[in-house]
Order: sequence, then C-alpha cells, then structure tokens
Amino acid sequence: MTDLDKTAHDTVDAGSSPAAAGTERAEGAEGLDARLVVDRGGFRLDVSLTAAPGDVVALLGPNGAGKTTALRALAGLVPLTDGRLRLDGVELDRTPPESRPVGVVFQDYLLFPHLSALDNVAFGPRCHGASKAAARAQAAVWLDRMGLAEHAGAKPRRLSGGQAQRVALARALATHPRLLLLDEPLAALDARTRLEVRAQLRRHLADFEAVAVLVTHDPLDAMVLADRLVVVEDGQVVQEGTPGDIARHPRTDYIAHLVGLNLYKGRAEGHTVRLDAGPEITTTEELTGPVFVTFPPTAVTLYRDRPTGVSARNLWRCEVTGLETHGDQIRAGLAGELPLAADVTTVAAAELGLHPGAQVWAAVKATQTHAYPA
Repeated sequence: MTDLDKTAHDTVDAGSSPAAAGTERAEGAEGLDARLVVDRGGFRLDVSLTAAPGDVVALLGPNGAGKTTALRALAGLVPLTDGRLRLDGVELDRTPPESRPVGVVFQDYLLFPHLSALDNVAFGPRCHGASKAAARAQAAVWLDRMGLAEHAGAKPRRLSGGQAQRVALARALATHPRLLLLDEPLAALDARTRLEVRAQLRRHLADFEAVAVLVTHDPLDAMVLADRLVVVEDGQVVQEGTPGDIARHPRTDYIAHLVGLNLYKGRAEGHTVRLDAGPEITTTEELTGPVFVTFPPTAVTLYRDRPTGVSARNLWRCEVTGLETHGDQIRAGLAGELPLAADVTTVAAAELGLHPGAQVWAAVKATQTHAYPA
C-alpha cells in the first residue's frame, strides 16, 4: 500500500464500526457532540460543535483561524489536547482514524492517479471487507448518482475539476459515513464550474442523512450549502447561527466584511448611537445600551461638496483611501470622521472625480441603518 493509499484509507474512506475499537454507544444520542481543544505551539483551538443527523454545519473564518485544524481533529489526524468528541453517542477521541465512521473530501480531492473513477470509489468498500465485485457494483451506483456513469473507466487526469470533485464525494459517501467532512470542496474549481457543482453538492447534502461539516472561507458556499454557520477567529467561536441570522446581525469586522456591511459598535440612547470610536449615528430603532449598527455600502451617498439639502445627523467628511471594482460598481474605501465603504456607479465615480486622497462627504439615511443589541 502506497503512502497515498494509506492516507486515503485512514481518512477519506474511514468507516469501520466504532464498536470494533472497543467503544460503546450511549443510548438515545445521535449526531455530533464535540469540544475540540488543540494546542499547537502558540496557537490554541477551542471550538464546540453540535449537529443532528441531516445537519450541514459550515466552519467559516479567515486564514489561520483554526478551521482546518478543527476538521483534522474530527477526522482523527490531529489529537485533542482536551475536550470531547462524540458521534452518535460513541466516544471517538481515542479511536484511530481508520476506525471512525468518517468520510473526508479534501480541497485537492486526493484521488488515486493510477485508479479509474470506478476503482477510486470502490476503494472504501474494499477496505471494509467487500469483495472486488461487490465494491465495484456499489461504486457504479454512486457514480450513477453523481451523473458520472460514463466516466467510470477514466483516470483522474482525464476528469474535469467538477468531475473529480464528484468522484471524491462519491468515494467519501460509498462507506456510508456518519460524519462527512468537506475541506474547501469547491476551492479548486473555476467560477463557472463552481456555480454548477455548488448546486449539485447542495442536492447531495440535502439527501445525506448523517452529519456534514463544511470548512470554507467563501461566504457564498457557506450560505448556500449549510444549515448553520459557525464562525471561527483566532481559534475561538465568535458567532454561530443560521445563514440569515449571521448575514443580518454580524458581530465582528470579519463577518461584516464577509456579508458586505459596514459595522460599528457603540451605546444607544433612543435613536442615537454614540460609537466607541467615532461620531454618532441616528437609527430608526429605539434602543438603550450596547449595540451594533450596520448599513450596506450601497446605502452611502457621496458628495463632492457638503450637501445643503441633506440632514447633518448622518453626514461625515471623509477621504478616499482606495477604489476597487465590485461587481458592476466601484467600491470606495473611506477614512475620516467615520471609516466606511461606499458603492457608487462608474459614472458617479467619474463625476465625483474619485481617487485616493479625494475629499468627499458621505451621507446615510437613518432608515437604511440597522441597530441591534451587542
């Protein structure tokens, strides 16, 4: 067995019964219940995850946040320093990777280059004792489900990125895992292929009856594929909830940037929020105490000169720090009384003469802000 074969055997196609490793199942416990504590040099991961069968949970966070470490801990590739790892009531933290009912789809798929698509998928059932004929029959069924029946005999080098991703997914699912781990499964695809494969992956995950954990830095992948998001920064969970809740109520600058909002923290007294660092913002909500305030860059109107017909309550003098294309608009980064991002059309940017260093006035209507308790 080659090193690559062993890697896949120990991770992608793990799926032996935990009972065989001397563990016992707790009555009435299903799904994932984990607290993953891993100390690695000066970095400490401490993340709690729970999920019921059928749930898709996305771990979202910036590079270095600890997402991949958490995934590797779930797979058994990184030992826990502390905490717990239970799957369907079975303690897994001391169970070797090859004995865990876990399937993994890696970012680069790790397909065996010397095997056909059919034999790549059949590898897992073969490792679990199925005959060659039975394993290949199961693999054929999975490839058909993935729409790849006609590519069964193709080697990985002859597959497109989207096809390779589906073969890797079929290989992980062929062992009937109770936990499916997906490490940036769409990152290697071009934009057009990603759109198609994301839709296919969503359908496959909707049919998956166990727990799926998706690691990604792409907010769209997370929003489309997951039932619940767990946002990790510096090894800690900073926010979790449904995609809709996370998008409406970001609680860190990273999340706000991810969902495309300007975010500020301050103290509210009625409709006025005094920011921790900066001016006041007038909002439609009437609140008291610590709050967050958000508004989208599209809510910001820019003026070259101080406007006379605009209320001064949400009006700030700013300097353009940078410009970048954002979809069909131009996003301007602004510093000054209130650091913010503003989206304007290309025509408006030209008329305003926007360039780094340009002085402008930024206005936001109170009705376009959103305040909520911090």
